[in-house]
Amino acid sequence: MTSLAINLPDNRESFAPGDVLKGEATWQLDKTPEKMFLRLFWYTRGKGTEDIEVVSETVFAHPLASETRSFKIPLPQKPYSFSGKLVSLTWALELVTSDNDTAVTKEIVISPFGYEIDLTKHKKEPS
Repeated sequence: MTSLAINLPDNRESFAPGDVLKGEATWQLDKTPEKMFLRLFWYTRGKGTEDIEVVSETVFAHPLASETRSFKIPLPQKPYSFSGKLVSLTWALELVTSDNDTAVTKEIVISPFGYEIDLTKHKKEPS
């Protein structure tokens, strides 16, 4: 049986820029991996070129086949999570085995407002 999970306190999904993200990475694998990686990244989707940037990577060295490890990740000040008509920017955590054959992703929001910024609700002021 193979399972991976990223657990955040109180199932929290929204964080302020500069917060320290704390949680647990849990896995149960059929074979012992060489390493496990927890990545914080953002990606865009929508029209045009889709971008992705890994902001931080935590390496869990010498893992067991079944284990839970705690983590703390300082969050960056920007960019904020947003959604617009043409493009959206989404933050996520990814827990992945060193051979890249098993992974799980958990989306989060980084915003000073506690929610993803909806650019479609902001009207352009006339000049």
